[in-house]
Formats: sequence, structure tokens, C-alpha cells
Amino acid sequence: MNTPVNLNRFRKQKARADDKARADQNAALHGLSKAQRELEKAKNTLSKRTLNGLERDKLK
Repeated sequence: MNTPVNLNRFRKQKARADDKARADQNAALHGLSKAQRELEKAKNTLSKRTLNGLERDKLK
């Protein structure tokens, strides 16, 4: 004889899996990977440093 299955638990697990798959798909379409975010942050830091280095001293 088969073991009984809790249909509510099965339904909720399926819904969670579907939500996670949709979230992963949206992240791939619209988000940036961690490496891309870090590269962008490094580029921004470098450009800020360059601009600050080229800034003229302000006269008092």
C-alpha cells in the first residue's frame, strides 16, 4: 500500500518552486551578476579618484 500524501504540502512546495523559478528568470533578465556589480563599483571608484586627482586646489 502506498503512503498517504499531504496534498496541501505538495501544493505549497510546487508553488514555492514555481515562484523561485520565476524569480531566477527575472534576475537573469533584469539583474546583474555579482561580478558585474563589483566591476561597475570598481569603475565608479576609479573615475571618482581620477576626477578628484585632477581637481584644482580651491583658493581660500
